[in-house]
Amino acid sequence: MLATIRHPASLTVDAPTLVIAHGLYGSGRNWGVIARRLADRREVVAVDMRNHGESPRAASQSYPDMAEDLAEVIETLGAPVDLLGHSMGGKAAMQLALTRPDLIRRLIVADIAPVAYTHDQSRNARAMAALDLTRITTRAEADAALASAIDDPALRAFFLQSLDLRQNPPRWRLNLEVLEAEMPKIVGWPGTQGHFDRPALFLTGALSTYVRPEHRETIRLLFPKARFAKIPEAGHWLHAEKPREFEETVRVFLEA
Repeated sequence: MLATIRHPASLTVDAPTLVIAHGLYGSGRNWGVIARRLADRREVVAVDMRNHGESPRAASQSYPDMAEDLAEVIETLGAPVDLLGHSMGGKAAMQLALTRPDLIRRLIVADIAPVAYTHDQSRNARAMAALDLTRITTRAEADAALASAIDDPALRAFFLQSLDLRQNPPRWRLNLEVLEAEMPKIVGWPGTQGHFDRPALFLTGALSTYVRPEHRETIRLLFPKARFAKIPEAGHWLHAEKPREFEETVRVFLEA
């Protein structure tokens, strides 16, 4: 089963557990601050998706397989839960909502649509895999070594959160070989049909291009009760760029 980080509710409240599914190259640890803040009124469980963090390694990174992983976690927690997924995690969450709607009360999809994309994140996997970890002892050294292949400091900082420097030599908490091989599935969409007839929030960054106006018709066909909201001055990493605004929007939707 997927590795999880549980944040017990600060107060005894009658609210469903919130499950958070991170995006590509991320982990449940990335969501720690938001998860702890949202746990003031409900239990929050952040998962490590397969081939990420401390979760099991597998040969596939397909959305049906990732949805089954989430279903297994939810069934141990007690359904229905509220489910939040960002990017790759958002697609896995949509796949689960369309195939097992009984497991989810409310769905939040952060900056992704149920469509195939043309961008490719393989070069980032190759850049991380090419790092000679036997020569790395500090995060600063790893950052400098990655800089020649990845010029965005914020992106490097995000990737380096998955570098375990406690090991000798350090290791990536990512199955980079499989993630690169499965990239067509990750940026794609399996064309899943069905309907999720419960409330769904599609929350995007106003500066992001991942969810376009032309995607809304497809979203509404699959998620008839979809609502749309944007976080001003935020891009694809909206939860990291505007965490308080993201948190408050999620809270208002869940408690409506």
